[in-house]
Amino acid sequence: MHATTDVLIVGAGPTGLALACDLARQGVPFRLIDAGDGPFPGSRGKGLQPRTLEIFEDLGILDAVLASGDRLPRMSGWKDGRLATEWDMITRLEPTPDAPFGEPWMLPQWRTQEILRERLEALGGRVEFGTRLAGFEQDGDGVTAHFEDGSGARAAYLVGADGGRSTVRGVLGTPFTGTTVDPAPMIVADLEVPGLARTHWHTWETAEGALALCPLARTSVFQLMAGYGAGVPDPSPEGVRALVTARTGLTAGAVHWSSVFRARAAMAERFREGRVFLAGDAAHVHSPAGAQGLNTSVQDAYNLGWKLGHVLRGADVGLLDSYEAERLPVAADVLGLSTRIHRGEGGEGRALTARRGREAHQLDLNYRESPLSWEARSGLADDALRAGDRAPDGVLDDGRRLFEAFRGTRFTLLAVGREAGLPDLDGRLVATHHIGEAEAYGQGLFVIRPDGYVGLATDESVDVEKYLRTVKPA
Repeated sequence: MHATTDVLIVGAGPTGLALACDLARQGVPFRLIDAGDGPFPGSRGKGLQPRTLEIFEDLGILDAVLASGDRLPRMSGWKDGRLATEWDMITRLEPTPDAPFGEPWMLPQWRTQEILRERLEALGGRVEFGTRLAGFEQDGDGVTAHFEDGSGARAAYLVGADGGRSTVRGVLGTPFTGTTVDPAPMIVADLEVPGLARTHWHTWETAEGALALCPLARTSVFQLMAGYGAGVPDPSPEGVRALVTARTGLTAGAVHWSSVFRARAAMAERFREGRVFLAGDAAHVHSPAGAQGLNTSVQDAYNLGWKLGHVLRGADVGLLDSYEAERLPVAADVLGLSTRIHRGEGGEGRALTARRGREAHQLDLNYRESPLSWEARSGLADDALRAGDRAPDGVLDDGRRLFEAFRGTRFTLLAVGREAGLPDLDGRLVATHHIGEAEAYGQGLFVIRPDGYVGLATDESVDVEKYLRTVKPA
């Protein structure tokens, strides 16, 4: 007897957890399974970009994220046993009314996932650890999944969020092509380094390869990243401690987690096959140098979640076609950025120390070419906000932030400089807000999608009803 649900999510990393939270707050039945015996223990992705912080605010976890992390420290370069240089690796911008977060936020991946799990549990969901997908088949009505323990599930849709070695992608047979960004192996580990100052992200350049130790906020742990020009990495605690001593002269303590990898950039040929979707590392893998992988993966989930919810509540199934149309080009662009940073192209330096500019913040990624983006105005300035762009923050006439008004799973009609002649909309599906002026928007009518992107920009109220008929439940 197979259990039945609306969405089966395979993989409880940041992608699967973010998607589960989004479905849970919509009231969509789902199951979230993970092959692991328990939560992921390592730091791995530790930089949350400004756009991800905006998403986390909407999902209701921003306060926990800010309380658990800190700003990324400045870099320091060591030579001959002394601190030789100091610089900033990231671009730090002042918060503005349009963009409340001006720089990345440091939070180890294990804590990001823990916060997402806590939020999921508060919404009534949970992770089914120790449940490994063995296979599945799909038909016109749904997907039948089989687990290795002999049980299974029937779902309307299945989402593969199960990482770079995705079982879901393998069952689909979807090509996953790319390049080796760097043939040399790297090691990442979480460890104690007694006596090392936690004020900086420390780096050493040696003949054997570069090594960096970053203090992880609100912990006693450093994240180690080290490249190898030659030799084979030893990820055992003894090997990690020997590596630190050999390259830095420091004495490391307890090693809590370690992993060896080779930087690769690869992307699935398709992000959807019928009723099955790929998201996160199952759809694209990045070099860690750009701090883009986890952040891009969370945006995949944020993009897909509201569309699944609307279709399951009666919206046209064609809405789901926009997931691949929007996310595949974005993933391709971000892969290119991560690779350029890793290789130090454009004078940015080496992978461990390369400068990350505003483009890494992911605030400027857009869906202007999407079938869901309707730009109905003409004669716009080159820098004007357009349909398909991220909807900026701002302040309503009553003093509330726009992001507060956008929060949740409804569409928002934002009327800027318009009070009369607006359509009468179902408040359960669309929230209408008026604002006298908003420099980031100009004047007009803007339909904001549940994921915070401008779906429609127009001067005519009739366009609003036409647009909403294509995207919201009947």
